[in-house]
Amino acid sequence: MRMGLAANAIHHDHDDAALFRWLRASERGIRELNLSLHAVGRTYAAIERVGLLAGYAGLVRYPYGHEGGLMKLVAEVVGMPQPERVLDGAIYLINPVDPSSTFPEAVALKRQCVIHQKPFISTVASARDWIECERIHAGFAPDPGADSLFALEDQTIALIAHDAMKPQMLAYATDHFELLSRFARRVGTGTTGQHLNELAWSRGWPQDKPWVERYQSGPMGGDAQIADMVLERRCQRAIFFEDPHVARQHEADIQLLERAVTTVTDETVCMTAPRVANRWAEAVRRRSAWR
Repeated sequence: MRMGLAANAIHHDHDDAALFRWLRASERGIRELNLSLHAVGRTYAAIERVGLLAGYAGLVRYPYGHEGGLMKLVAEVVGMPQPERVLDGAIYLINPVDPSSTFPEAVALKRQCVIHQKPFISTVASARDWIECERIHAGFAPDPGADSLFALEDQTIALIAHDAMKPQMLAYATDHFELLSRFARRVGTGTTGQHLNELAWSRGWPQDKPWVERYQSGPMGGDAQIADMVLERRCQRAIFFEDPHVARQHEADIQLLERAVTTVTDETVCMTAPRVANRWAEAVRRRSAWR
């Protein structure tokens, strides 16, 4: 498995920065999975500087960002003719106030991951969560250090989908209804939340009790309302099925939610594609079966 890796400067400019917190928590899993990390130049240099992943052949240096390193990751997420130049996703630890996070190559990296149904991982919590899920799929015993990420009964999850992705969200909720019902609380934007409540009521959920707490629709500010929950550490996980093919009038609101997630990088997990979310759900089931 090959993953692109990049981190904005704030995430590797001191010894306890986000990149290193993730690597210290997940280095064992990275080695167990024999995961190839294709790191852009400055991120690669930072990892070498602090001595993490020492001697690990799976850490591969790419050019610096200003030399096209991030652009190369985008192309390899799409897929190149050479098998060794195909990435299975990308880990990009974003500083939401760094202008480089809005550069075309940064935006394109996420967009192509969503289009090709590959993981786009932008927070420490998401990166830790993803490593643990892949460990479970590979047959390794659960890492107790990741237990808090999977304490669903103590968490709030946001379920959001753009118009073209609402059928996929309903299908996802149908397939994983019992799993999603384990969360202490489910929240969603207007229309998606209503559809999910109707689904839950058809499945026997009490008619006088909403399965999803509905906020405003996205264009009316629902994304901003949920972003506030994220910033206050009251929402720990978001499944946000994005449609990357349409221009959206409320693009700023969508970006606000994404920026909120990356602001609380250690606390919030976000998934943006049905295939990724389905793989997570299966890993949760397998992990629970170990207990």
